[in-house]
Amino acid sequence: MILPDRFARRLRSARTWIVLGVLAPLGMLAVSGLMLLDLRQDAWDKAGQTSKNLLQVIERDIARNVEIVDLSLRAVQDNLRAPGLAQLEPEMRQLVLFDRAASARDLGVMFVLDENGDVIIDAAAFPPRKGNYVDRDYFQAHKANRHLGLHVGRPIVSRLTGERMLTFTRRIDKPDGSFGGLVLGSLKLTFFSRLFDQIGLGNEGAINLYLRDGTRITRHPYLEADIGVNIAGSRTFDRFAREGSGSFVETSVRDGIRRLYTFARVGDLPLILNVALAVDAIESGWRAKALVIGVVVLVLCGLTAALSLLFGRELRRRAAMQAELAQLSLTDALTGLPNRRRFDEVFERARKGARRTDRPLSLLVVDADHFKRYNDRYGHSVGDEVLRCLARCLSASVHRPDDLVARVGGEEFVILLPDTDLDGAHRIARKVHAVVATLAVPTAGIGAGAVTVSIGLAVEDGVGGTAGGELYERADAALYEAKAGGRNQTRSATATKPRGAGPPMRLVAS
Repeated sequence: MILPDRFARRLRSARTWIVLGVLAPLGMLAVSGLMLLDLRQDAWDKAGQTSKNLLQVIERDIARNVEIVDLSLRAVQDNLRAPGLAQLEPEMRQLVLFDRAASARDLGVMFVLDENGDVIIDAAAFPPRKGNYVDRDYFQAHKANRHLGLHVGRPIVSRLTGERMLTFTRRIDKPDGSFGGLVLGSLKLTFFSRLFDQIGLGNEGAINLYLRDGTRITRHPYLEADIGVNIAGSRTFDRFAREGSGSFVETSVRDGIRRLYTFARVGDLPLILNVALAVDAIESGWRAKALVIGVVVLVLCGLTAALSLLFGRELRRRAAMQAELAQLSLTDALTGLPNRRRFDEVFERARKGARRTDRPLSLLVVDADHFKRYNDRYGHSVGDEVLRCLARCLSASVHRPDDLVARVGGEEFVILLPDTDLDGAHRIARKVHAVVATLAVPTAGIGAGAVTVSIGLAVEDGVGGTAGGELYERADAALYEAKAGGRNQTRSATATKPRGAGPPMRLVAS
């Protein structure tokens, strides 16, 4: 019966219950974490596949309709060269040139322009409606380049109908090869609106159609102000143009919403189509499932809490030890510098040493200028990075083993310089200004010279000595003088000149 007795002893052991109390929540956390990751990946896979399917359907529909328009334009080109066309009556010539596609619901205007830009044949009216389009970009493009082929123009407002349209044009050459005009067809932008409106993309979803130069042709949901806007140079469009097709997650330059962009070119046309699903919409279902799993984990944690009652004494002792260790911690977690507690200990020891040896002791109180602006403008993560960079700059400004750089709170640092007189302290202050002037946070767009510090300096000359708090107060008062004097400078309060006896010396950092 040795094994049962040993097993019973282990069950009665506090260590066994501690191990069980640790393994149970860890195991459940691991299982729930894996489940959540798997569920999240499923949500993203589904969103990605849905986007690709939608993109493929829309791309084919657009390409097919553009092809129909282009076939009509080609037919007009060919028919204009047909023998005897010029001898036909104008009404018959109109019927020969334009097929039934010219009367399609979504087709806008379709007509032939001569070399001067005048409408000479109109698919929808006889006699043709009057109009001159020599000033249009597509007209000038064909006139300058006989090999342009099918030209897809920017979205325009038709001068004949007042509707928003996307133009498609082909050049007409005279028998000698010179420019003879062009044939123009157009699709109403309402075609794209009807097509896109049939698709449900969830909250904040969007569909965009662009020209290759970055001009937005249309967007769903439709806003008139979006039409014709050029976004070339934005992060999203640069990837569209560079990669041709694919998907990625990026923040929209239009409304700041983070989306999954799936994009492709429309056939061989100079068109780029993208379907964008909001990240919040993709993960909304997953978050609901995560909530359920979270409840389950809480129940299991309740079980762990019940187990913890069996070894509460050990846990309380352990918690007391951890509290004591935390209290004894002497390092600032953000910057890695000594913290206020460590500074107080070293400061008191250094002050006593200075009094005993009659050697000077210098203290610099350094404060980042306008630090709140960095937090307000860039966020606390960038503010934390600025503090870390400042810590490195201050550490790089001193090299002696007994010198101490510490963070005493917020954006305030101190530099303790044993055996250092006023001139030496000023040299260190100048070095601090010089090193801080090189500080930059490129990821946040903060360049060198943007971050500055103000420094308050005080020296204990070792003769008679002063209270440690008084030395710190004088340095702190000098810091406020530097702040009031315009910042990015050093102000000193010497030991021999009591406060209120006159303005302290000012040293402006170069």
